[in-house]
Amino acid sequence: MSSDSNPLEGADLGDISADLPEMDDLLKDLGIEVEINDAEADPEADAEAAVVEAVELAGKLEAERDEYLKMAQRVQADFENYKRRVDQQNLEFRARAAEQLARELLPVLDAGEAASAQGMQDAAAIYSQLLSTLEKQGLARVAESDVEFDPNIHEAVMHEEAESEGDTSVVAEILRTGYLWNDRVLRPAMVKVLG
Repeated sequence: MSSDSNPLEGADLGDISADLPEMDDLLKDLGIEVEINDAEADPEADAEAAVVEAVELAGKLEAERDEYLKMAQRVQADFENYKRRVDQQNLEFRARAAEQLARELLPVLDAGEAASAQGMQDAAAIYSQLLSTLEKQGLARVAESDVEFDPNIHEAVMHEEAESEGDTSVVAEILRTGYLWNDRVLRPAMVKVLG
């Protein structure tokens, strides 16, 4: 036989089948895995194995899908929380900016109030319009007398003893108007206290 010819050519197949287990052991010793198709393989067993493998694969894919779904839901929730937090911070920033503007306008309001008290009609009209506009945005005047003294919104600079003994101190006179901005004190009212 030449080296190029097929070694199985002319061989008896019965002899080869008898040598297969021996050759299989030899190949395993060499680390070579060989799969021999058995003509008598059971097609039902192969089909069952394929179904079991498909079911296992489907289970793995379903678990992976669920994991990705949960991750997407967490990312969505994190984004919603971030968006809500940023919106809240923007609202607080605008509120602080408006409060700062109102605080910086207090000297203008004081000048307008003084001009109005002096009878200057032109200045009184401007003062009234400015005060009205700021009140629509959240400004409130603290300028009432004969009310109970509240140290949160009043600053007592003068004190006068009451004729009768009472437990409460009362605002007798407003010396400088105070202002609140959305229920926060911009400037306490400077007052004379009786009591």
